[in-house]
Amino acid sequence: MNPAIAMRMMGADFLKIRKKLGTMIWALVLALGPVVLVFLFRELHNSATAGGIEGYEDSVTAVALIIGPIAAILIGTDAGAIDNSAGVFRDLVVTGRDRLAIFAARVPAALALCWLIIVFAYLVAILGTFAFAGTNPTPDSSLLLEGLVFSMFSTGVICVVAVGFASLTNSRPAALTVLIMWHLIASPILANISSLGSPRKLLLSQAIGHFSPFSSDNGGGGGHHDAHGVVLTMSGGTAVAVVLGWIVVFLALGAWRTRTMDA
Repeated sequence: MNPAIAMRMMGADFLKIRKKLGTMIWALVLALGPVVLVFLFRELHNSATAGGIEGYEDSVTAVALIIGPIAAILIGTDAGAIDNSAGVFRDLVVTGRDRLAIFAARVPAALALCWLIIVFAYLVAILGTFAFAGTNPTPDSSLLLEGLVFSMFSTGVICVVAVGFASLTNSRPAALTVLIMWHLIASPILANISSLGSPRKLLLSQAIGHFSPFSSDNGGGGGHHDAHGVVLTMSGGTAVAVVLGWIVVFLALGAWRTRTMDA
């Protein structure tokens, strides 16, 4: 398949997702709502520290690790199951489209839309950081860039996993329910069970949290907080391997299902 056809397929998938009004509205609400609430809560309870570095860390953590991933799951599951749910998968196959190409086009389309929303939410976080800073210190350009990259990295990984899982299940409601329950309930519970020991490092949330620019000791040398305050120290190589493992496994499963399912 030549690049022009691949770009057209990706563009078509991007438009399919963008036209899902419910998905877009909820993704925006989930990405932007927590940022607004962070600064509103901090302003109401202690206006002296509403913005600045502390407000920035809280708002970016919400975008990257807590609620932003839910928006990524919404978009990823929509992209992974959209052809099947819309009843057009058979038409695409009959017209000669390669099944793996159909699956592959979903990933960049979902990422592009996910990152558009996350970047918008991040810009709102920066606005609140400086608007409510007062006399508090504000993040420098390096920390601002690190926060943006981390937010895109975290939500991007989760979005890709969601695409693969939804393609595997061929059911957006099922994939959406399982992934949200995993993110909000199962993963935090497992991370808090200390008796599990080192195997907890295989949790995607822990591997992603390792790359957070906000270290638990504020010195850059300790563990990092995940979305629920759990700290697990791991090497950078281990964190990379875990993240790549989740991506490869779920993309492979999604591609296999798309290639073998009945049209």
